Amino acid sequence: MVAGLAVLAALFATHIADASVVRDKKLAAVTRTSNDSVLHWGPCDPSIVTDPSISCSFFEVPLDYNDPKAGFGRIAIAKANATGDRVGTIFFNPGGPGVSGLQALDQSSGLLLTVSGGRYDIVSWDPRGVGPLTVPGDIYCFDSSEEYNTFWNGTIELTGIEMTGNFTDPDDINALLSQAPIMQKKYEDLGERCLQHPTGKYLRYLGTAATVRDMVALADALDGPGAPVNYAGISYGTVLGSWFVNMFPERVGRVIVDGVLNPIFLATEETSFFVSNQLADADKVYQGFVTGCALSGPSGCAIATEGQSAADVDADIQTLLQEAHDAARRNSSVPVTSAEVREQLREAMYSPDEWAALANTSYPEAVAAVTAENHSQSGSGTMRRNLHKRQMNDTPSYTIPAILCSDSVDRRGTTMLDIFESIISGSRTASHLFSATWPNPFQYCPFWPVRAVERYQGPFNKTLANKVLVISNTYDPATPLAGARALVDLLGDNARLAVQNGFGHTSMSSPSQCLNKIILAYLTNGTLPADNDTVCQVDTDYEIFNGVNTEAILAAFGPQ
Repeated sequence: MVAGLAVLAALFATHIADASVVRDKKLAAVTRTSNDSVLHWGPCDPSIVTDPSISCSFFEVPLDYNDPKAGFGRIAIAKANATGDRVGTIFFNPGGPGVSGLQALDQSSGLLLTVSGGRYDIVSWDPRGVGPLTVPGDIYCFDSSEEYNTFWNGTIELTGIEMTGNFTDPDDINALLSQAPIMQKKYEDLGERCLQHPTGKYLRYLGTAATVRDMVALADALDGPGAPVNYAGISYGTVLGSWFVNMFPERVGRVIVDGVLNPIFLATEETSFFVSNQLADADKVYQGFVTGCALSGPSGCAIATEGQSAADVDADIQTLLQEAHDAARRNSSVPVTSAEVREQLREAMYSPDEWAALANTSYPEAVAAVTAENHSQSGSGTMRRNLHKRQMNDTPSYTIPAILCSDSVDRRGTTMLDIFESIISGSRTASHLFSATWPNPFQYCPFWPVRAVERYQGPFNKTLANKVLVISNTYDPATPLAGARALVDLLGDNARLAVQNGFGHTSMSSPSQCLNKIILAYLTNGTLPADNDTVCQVDTDYEIFNGVNTEAILAAFGPQ
């Protein structure tokens, strides 16, 4: 898709807190969910939604669609009006889970209106568990950052996991495994804290099945009872998409899912054990990064020196990680650890737009900080601000694990020792760099006390009213191409696959006029590729590093 949406790539991984969205709540009156619901649209708070053409409202929904006595909640919604002859609504979910749809629409409304030909209203919303306006909204387990930091003090929740290479150093292994009993008790206690917190009463009403029903009810209100539901979802939003098309196959209109999480994994496996599947291509994206850096050289990538190969650039990064690791082993209070450097790398892999900034700003700061650590000097304030993430300055939301674990399979007696051993194994077989990311929301679910009152666990091969479009990058650090292929295999002739031959999380991470044309044709007249072999190239005028585009990186990359 069109470039310039790097801010969204960051949203895919991290929930951004909302503030008040509707300036005048009287202009966004809540109505009961029914076929004759009327939404009252009003101006949005400009501190959240800066595009004045977007309007906001509320929509009331039952907390439990099978139990009216459970009461009602409300979802905060935003709409960008069609710019041409309107044919319906496209509902957009930016993933996470836990990303604000209001903020995402503010960032991407122009893109979505363009690729849909301006013929649809684009509606997004803060799903259950997200933001301060939707009820239930953000999920909290602590009342202050001080309480959070005190609870986790002395654990890897604040420091991350220290390791190097592919996690074979016995000292690293022993250091991690020794924390297993402590962290198991902490995660069990955390679950109880979350349950006892005022927001805990809503935990059972979160989850993707309820969000599917909210979207269908909203479609009834906006486009009429029984109207086709048009949907675009990215990242975890593809779970919403795959559940929707199988829960309501007769309601499927134009549906696009991009950056696919294999729904079979979520339906059959504990989240802790399919992390490795999600990281299958993460190190390949990193390889693309170091390849582009080497091609650009020192004029475009500060990590590289003249004449270095991609292997040389990687070796320099590995040296930095080793030095940061060793400094942290000598003094656990150093400002920059190898875990934090790996986290900087992981976040940048989501968006090639961020690769040059990582190489030319964050990396030199990390080198300076680690050098200071190894010479017993204190890191600079800038380094601490940009890289030091051990303690929370704001009370953290647990929205992401609350939604993810609501959708998860039932608890199966998995221990923290099991999880740690899977992390060590994944570091050797799946992703050397990123398997040891901690904290990781996927790891909370074996200890999370609640599952949603409704979960959809299949089948995922229903016959659909209309065919859907499935999209994936060739190299995605969080949702590998294999997930998209698996969904297409499940849906059979009900789906078509289009691959964007590039790097990053979802096709929105890079521009492709080829893919834009496929999306436009599908949304305007239902035309899909004839088969599942369509591959679109990233636009050649999109440079990742100075003088280096995706085509050049792929050419130097070689077969993977």
